[in-house]
Amino acid sequence: MHVVLTRATIHDLEQADQTLTDEGIERIKQMPGFVSAQWFAISESQGGVVITFETEENAKAAAEQVRANPAAGSAVTLDSIEVAEVIGSA
Repeated sequence: MHVVLTRATIHDLEQADQTLTDEGIERIKQMPGFVSAQWFAISESQGGVVITFETEENAKAAAEQVRANPAAGSAVTLDSIEVAEVIGSA
């Protein structure tokens, strides 16, 4: 398995939450090879998501899709997107 790790700066928390609820979660769940996702808040202005996929190819394709078409518009700026191999899980 592989994950897509994304960190973001949140400019409008209410709009970002609404976009996630209205379209972001379903969009991510429909990506090929999707396993799970966890969104997290570091602070009111920093957050991210860890999305797990079955294969490296699925994760790389998802990362490119997120880079090319971020869902939250001006509410969020994507600071980083990385793909990493899962080497352990509990």
